[in-house]
Amino acid sequence: MSKERTRNGPPRQSEGVRAFKRGLDVLQEVNRSGGIRAGDVARALDLPRPTVYRLLETLEELGYVARSASDDRFRVTRLALSLGDGYDPGVVICQAAAPYLAELSKTLVWPVDLSTYENAAMVVQETTHSRSPLSIDRGMIGKRLPMLRTSAGRAYLAACPARERDLIVSHLRRIDEADDRPFLDQDRLDQMIAETTARGYAIRSEGEYNPKTASIAVPIVRDDIVFGCISIIWIRSALSLDEAVAGFVAPLRETAAAISIES
Repeated sequence: MSKERTRNGPPRQSEGVRAFKRGLDVLQEVNRSGGIRAGDVARALDLPRPTVYRLLETLEELGYVARSASDDRFRVTRLALSLGDGYDPGVVICQAAAPYLAELSKTLVWPVDLSTYENAAMVVQETTHSRSPLSIDRGMIGKRLPMLRTSAGRAYLAACPARERDLIVSHLRRIDEADDRPFLDQDRLDQMIAETTARGYAIRSEGEYNPKTASIAVPIVRDDIVFGCISIIWIRSALSLDEAVAGFVAPLRETAAAISIES
C-alpha cells in the first residue's frame, strides 16, 4: 500500500512515497534550472542538504543527472530528457564537454568557456572560471555573449552555414544595439568572416566587449553542424595575442574535435 490511514484522519503518505516525491521534485528543479548546485536545490525546495545530496547521488547513479566536472552543477542527462519529448542540445554538449574542459583548464590555467547559440547571442553553458586562479570573472554560467564582439560569437558565425549566418545577422540588425553597429558594416563583417574562416579560429583582442581581456574561440563542428564554441580568456596586459595563439589554439582545436565526437 502506498498510503497509511491515520486513526481519525485522511490517508497519510508512506515514507517511500514521500521519498519518491522528493526525488521527482529534485529532478524537476535540476531540469528547470538548466544547471544547479546541490545547495541551491536544497534552498529552492526547502529541503535539508543531506537529503538533497543523497537524492542527487541516487539520480546520478541511475543516470538521470550528471555532475559537471568544471563547476559541480548538476544537469539532466539524455536519459532524463527521453522521459519527455524535448531535446536540448545544450544539455548534451555540456555532458560531453565538461570533463574535457576540466582537463584543459589544468594545462592552460586561463579560464575556458563553452557556449552555445541561443536567440542572437552565445550563452555560456560550461566554464572553468570558478576554478581558474587567473579569472577576473565569476558567475559566468548562463551569461549571454554578443555575437559580433566576442570570439565565441565570431567563431560561430564563421563556422555556421551561410543561410543561418544571414538569419542571425538580420536578427542583429533588427535588434540594432548601438555597440554592434560598427561591426554590422557589411565590408567589416565580410572581412571578419573571411579571416576567421581562413584561420579556423576567432579572436577578440582590441578591447571590444571587455577592455581588460582578450579571447580566442574555436567552433565545435560535426557533419557541418555547429554545436557550440570553446573560448579561452586572458588578461590583455599579461599575454600578447601571438603568445596566446601559439599556446592555446592547438589544445582548443584538439578539445573541440574530441567533444564533437562525443556529442
